[in-house]
Amino acid sequence: MLKSELIERLASEYPHMTQKDVERIVNLILESMIETLEKGGRVELRGFGAFSVRSRPARVGRNPRTGEAVSVPAKHVPFFKSGKELRERLNLSGDDNE
Repeated sequence: MLKSELIERLASEYPHMTQKDVERIVNLILESMIETLEKGGRVELRGFGAFSVRSRPARVGRNPRTGEAVSVPAKHVPFFKSGKELRERLNLSGDDNE
């Protein structure tokens, strides 16, 4: 699902709100999540999962074309751990979800 699809779906489910208002709300939620992660915090959506930030140490990688060693700096990456309810729903019955 794309962000625009989410906005359209919410706007259709809540016809008393304008699409612009729904878009502002979605953007506000996502921005709040990003700001929390930037500060090293954790974002948990019960039943869905939790977002956190993990640190990756600096390492030596390889250029796949030349095989030359390349220095890859340390960095922070987003990490998502799915919630129990999400995992259970995805694994109810493999054939029904396809």
